Amino acid sequence: MSRRRYVARGVPGGCRIWDNRGRRWWGDHYELCPDDLLSELNGDANQEKITALLKRDRAQKR
Repeated sequence: MSRRRYVARGVPGGCRIWDNRGRRWWGDHYELCPDDLLSELNGDANQEKITALLKRDRAQKR
């Protein structure tokens, strides 16, 4: 099994997505871990689906 590119890491107040290849944080700070977003990033990486998931997660913050 290959190493995952994107992983969720716990930070104070929630979690963030870490890019192993780019060695930097990806996206926003999340209070709840976005498992479906992580599986899409590490899987097919369909841009339209990723955008929809990001919009959904941002709307939940408000």
